[in-house]
Amino acid sequence: MQVSVETTSGLERQVTVTVPAERIDQDVNKLVQQQARTRRLDGFRPGKVPVSVIKRMFGKAIREDVLSQVVQETFYKAVDQEKLMPAGGPNIEFRKDKEGEDLEYIATFEVYPEIVLQDFSGVEIEKQSAEIAEEDLDKMIDTLRKQQAEWTEVDRAAAENDRVRINFEGFIDGEAFDGGRAEGMDLVIGSNSMIPGFEAGLVGAAANADVELNVTFPEDYHAENLKGKPALFKVTVLTVSEQKLPELNEEFFSRFGIEETTVDGFRAEVRKNMARELKHALKTKLKDQVFTKLIEVNQIDVPTALVDREIDVLRKQAVQQFGGANAQFDPNMLPKEMFVDQAKRRVTVGLLIQELIKVNEIKPEDAKVRETIEEMAETYQDPQEVIDWYYGNDEILNQIKALVLEDQVLDHLINSAKVTESNVSYEEAIKPAQRQAAE
Repeated sequence: MQVSVETTSGLERQVTVTVPAERIDQDVNKLVQQQARTRRLDGFRPGKVPVSVIKRMFGKAIREDVLSQVVQETFYKAVDQEKLMPAGGPNIEFRKDKEGEDLEYIATFEVYPEIVLQDFSGVEIEKQSAEIAEEDLDKMIDTLRKQQAEWTEVDRAAAENDRVRINFEGFIDGEAFDGGRAEGMDLVIGSNSMIPGFEAGLVGAAANADVELNVTFPEDYHAENLKGKPALFKVTVLTVSEQKLPELNEEFFSRFGIEETTVDGFRAEVRKNMARELKHALKTKLKDQVFTKLIEVNQIDVPTALVDREIDVLRKQAVQQFGGANAQFDPNMLPKEMFVDQAKRRVTVGLLIQELIKVNEIKPEDAKVRETIEEMAETYQDPQEVIDWYYGNDEILNQIKALVLEDQVLDHLINSAKVTESNVSYEEAIKPAQRQAAE
């Protein structure tokens, strides 16, 4: 077997493999003789089918099977011999495959990038911390009460925090525009779910009132054709309803799965949940920031095959998130462009993390694995049962170890960088980070 390697561009490699004709003929003859002994054909006794008949009837298919097997075996021997690491399956092109001649084929594929980790000690990282103030707790409980509020129709003009049911149609330069019309839509005044000026313009309007609203779409509006455009909305108010908040009592507490009978006990449970949310939000922000810096410091090429594979994962996750696991929707219908940047980032971070683990010989610490599992289990009614389940399931346990390993890589990078600490409000802490593109 002869092998030659050519770098065509970036991570792409072309490997030309030549296999002697004797090897192919030998494998073909071996398979032909095997089939002559085992194949049943009308007119011949079992095991007595002539080799010439097998060759005439099945020779082409047998040779194709042999070529497929030979390509598979020789390709992996070739990449092993040349110390190449394919990042995806090869595209095979036959140059010579005629009977009696040497087999020659070209395998085109991408390889994993060679990564030389850059110094991280000069990187500046901001590590945020926050406390849950009493007003934060009060605001959260108020939000929970509003989620469970009842709405009662009233015979008066709409005010802030009221809910109005409306029909509306929007016009720009006197022409109705796509997406600017709705019927029977419920809108809470003050929820800021509509463009500026829309909700405020409904204050003072009673049921059956017709209102004209002159507003302007924000410059950063998501629809390109509406950005910064002045618009007229013709609105009909169908009903006005006021909000009735539930009392803080045992019945209300039970709606959230909290077995408390006192307000103080309920507040303590809510605070505990907020603390978990805060810890997760701060960690997510820090991780996002550190990994963004890691990408900036280590500019690497990523294999297209890995990015495409990650896009498929993201597509499936999107379908499950918005349509449920049983959604009758082909994930491949979602445009690839929606996920390219996120997929490339995830692949890049994954490759860099793998290299950091290898270079620094980082292994998941048993104590950290246990701590992570216990944190996950504490939200369940029987934490010990959940802990036992994790440790009794190797596949799930390995997923936890992978998460812990990523956290240990994060700690390693933070310990290497220049870290400044800052204290922020609870609201600021749980607000998603505005990531800057690092690719």
